[in-house]
Amino acid sequence: MESLLQAVEQQYAAGLPFVVYSLPESDQCIALLQKDALDHGDKRFVEPGFVFAPFDDRPGLFLHESACQQVSAQIPTDDVTRFHIPSAATDSEKNNYKELVVRARNFIAEQHASKIVISRCKAVTLYKFDISLLVQRLLALYPTAFRYLWFHPKSGVWCGATPEVLIANEGRTFRTMALAGTLKHDPEHPPRWSQKELNEQRWVTDDLSEKLQKASSILNVSKVHNHVAGSLVHLRTDFTGVLKKREDGLELLARSLHPTPAVCGTPTDVAQSFITNYEGYDRLFYTGFLGPVMGGAGDSQLFVNLRCARIDQEMAHLYVGGGITENSIPSAEFDETEHKLETMLQALYPMLNLPS
Repeated sequence: MESLLQAVEQQYAAGLPFVVYSLPESDQCIALLQKDALDHGDKRFVEPGFVFAPFDDRPGLFLHESACQQVSAQIPTDDVTRFHIPSAATDSEKNNYKELVVRARNFIAEQHASKIVISRCKAVTLYKFDISLLVQRLLALYPTAFRYLWFHPKSGVWCGATPEVLIANEGRTFRTMALAGTLKHDPEHPPRWSQKELNEQRWVTDDLSEKLQKASSILNVSKVHNHVAGSLVHLRTDFTGVLKKREDGLELLARSLHPTPAVCGTPTDVAQSFITNYEGYDRLFYTGFLGPVMGGAGDSQLFVNLRCARIDQEMAHLYVGGGITENSIPSAEFDETEHKLETMLQALYPMLNLPS
């Protein structure tokens, strides 16, 4: 692991693109270190490599495996220090987000949409940025998530630990999930889901089912079950199936699924228009998708970019959001985003410049 981290530090110091990542439940991490600083194009389903795609339809970034040195290492099993994360929300942050919830809820009540996913970006100051420490904490803190740290001169540094699969395939066989609803995880008690959260999960499931049926020859849908992701628990439905027999089947499926109702809303075009007009900032790569692709009919795993942060010199920008329906309670929605912030705050905590 030490040699991988040293290589990553040298790559970052040289300003060369790279990604370090680990698949859920894996004890291995992989680094792709590009040999030059060029943008080799977004041929994200044609050649083996790693895709990093934004929320909207702007071009994504891609690390071609053929242009990279690959380094792998076993993730240490040492215990990682967890910190108590105090709430640092300002009244302005609370009020702005609650006002956005009300605006989205009113928009839905006028029957323009069933659900809209809104979000916010919280900036925190870093007194230092230790790239090796951040990689180690991400890998150790969230073993059930897809963990990554990405750098490219065109995007800067992004990192995250996402629980949500966009699509994974083995040849023509694929799997994906519908993930919605969020509560704090209590190991001693089962979650008590409200009708609002159950409805939200049903809408996501129905939307994905319709899209998947168009791109697959066989589709199987699981029952709803709980999915624990760090300190949170979500409602989850699993889909498995077989892609229709065509070379671009995976690309067709990924493009038809993204953006999912879990990160945008339903109907997609109406919800996306609301986000663009009222959210008040550019999501960039937050709620986009990322992951390793093998090219052609090879095995690929793409994840939705949730629970993530963008590092910009001495600032970290943390992205969180939630699905709004006509039954949403503004204060509860804000609290949900505070819980979600803990994922990246915990990873970054030793580097934060917090008030005493």
